[in-house]
Amino acid sequence: MLKIAYLNGGPVMLPAEDLFVHCYVLVDDLIRDKIVRIPPRPGPVPACADAEIITIALVRHLLGRRSEAGFLAEIRREWPELFPTLPHPSEVNRRTRWLYGAYEQLRQVLLTSVVADDWGQIDTSALPVKHPSRVRGPDSWTGPNQLCARFGRDAAHGEWFYGFRLAVRTDLGSRLVRSWAIVPAALNERDLVIDLCAGAEHLVGLLNDKGFNGAAFTKSLAEHGITNLVPPTKAQRKTMPKTLQNIIAEWRNRIETTFGELTDTMELARHGAHTFHGLLARTAATLAAHTIAKIVLPTT
Repeated sequence: MLKIAYLNGGPVMLPAEDLFVHCYVLVDDLIRDKIVRIPPRPGPVPACADAEIITIALVRHLLGRRSEAGFLAEIRREWPELFPTLPHPSEVNRRTRWLYGAYEQLRQVLLTSVVADDWGQIDTSALPVKHPSRVRGPDSWTGPNQLCARFGRDAAHGEWFYGFRLAVRTDLGSRLVRSWAIVPAALNERDLVIDLCAGAEHLVGLLNDKGFNGAAFTKSLAEHGITNLVPPTKAQRKTMPKTLQNIIAEWRNRIETTFGELTDTMELARHGAHTFHGLLARTAATLAAHTIAKIVLPTT
C-alpha cells in the first residue's frame, strides 16, 4: 500500500516501504561506523536490532502515527517482511525509551551537514501530560533536577494545560532545530535564551516575539554579541524603516511553522507517554525525524 509522510504542507516523496529502508540504512550505517553509539547492556543480543527499533520510531513520526501500539500492528499487517522478528509492543516501548540518546546523536550528525544561520528564533510550545481536570495532587511526572509537571498557559490555543514545555532554538532560514530542552510549564522564556544559545558563536541575532521585548533583556543579549529583534510597538513603527518592518512581519512566525510540524503533523502534542523518560524519548525521536525530513528526504 502506498503511504507517504507529510511535512510542511507537502509530501515526503517516498512510499512508506522505501521510507523504512531509507531510514534503516541511514541509522544502521551510523551505528556500524560508531558515529551513533549504543550503550552496552547485559544479556543476549536481541533478534530485532537496535537500528530496527530506532527506524520504527522515526518512521512512525514521519508518517504522523499517534499510537505506538497501533503503528506496530500496522507494521505486522502491511510490512511483515521488513521486520520478521518484531518484538512484543511492551518490549519495543521499553527499548525505544532505552535508546533515547541515539535519536539526538543522529540529529546532531545530520545538522553538521548544514551550515547554521546567523539569525535564529527561540520559542516554547506546550507538552501536556494529563488533562487539567484529572490533576488531583502530586503525581509521578517528575524528571531530573526536580523538574515536575505543572500548570501552564498555552497562549497559542488560549487554554491552560498540565505538563511541560518544549523550548527550541531554530535557524531563521532553514527552520532546523539547533537546540532544545524540556522545561517547566510556567517559566520566564527569557531565562532560556542564553542556555539555548550556548556554543552558537556564529549567532548574531534572534528574531523573537513580543514576549522577549525589554531594554534590559536586549542589553543582556548584546553583551553576548546577539541582537534582539522583536516586532515594533506603535511608537517604534513611526521611526523604524518600512523595509525592516516588512522583514519582521514576513519572518517572525517561521518558528510557529516548525512547532506545527512537530506538535501537530508529527503528533508530539499527543505523545501518549506515561513517564518523563518516555516523553523524553518520544521528543528526541520526533525532533530527529523532523531533521531527517528536512535534510535527507526528498520533498515536493
